[in-house]
Amino acid sequence: MLIRIDPTSDQPLFEQVAASVRADAAAGRLRAGDRLPAAREVAPALGVNLHTVLRAYQELRDEGLVDMRRGRGAVLTAAVEPLAALHDDIAALVTRARSLGLSPDTLASLIKETSA
Repeated sequence: MLIRIDPTSDQPLFEQVAASVRADAAAGRLRAGDRLPAAREVAPALGVNLHTVLRAYQELRDEGLVDMRRGRGAVLTAAVEPLAALHDDIAALVTRARSLGLSPDTLASLIKETSA
């Protein structure tokens, strides 16, 4: 698993970490029962504070995507399965948007407007 962040982004780092995990689950690279890397390993690898990674993991826990237990770490729950089910729909939407000449930013804006 590769967690990605963009230090130049306006999005808070903890949100980027959580979004990276969600994206991996949606792409099918992570499944229910998979264990996330220890926050103590992720933080130095990303060059961020340990509490940043813990906050991301806590956000995922609050969403029901991760179960956190002492000694077991952070384990993905069955709640990630619907994310993977959306992957094909999302890929089809992106392909359709490209065929219409829409940029990724425009597509993202349209999705945000529709869900608001």
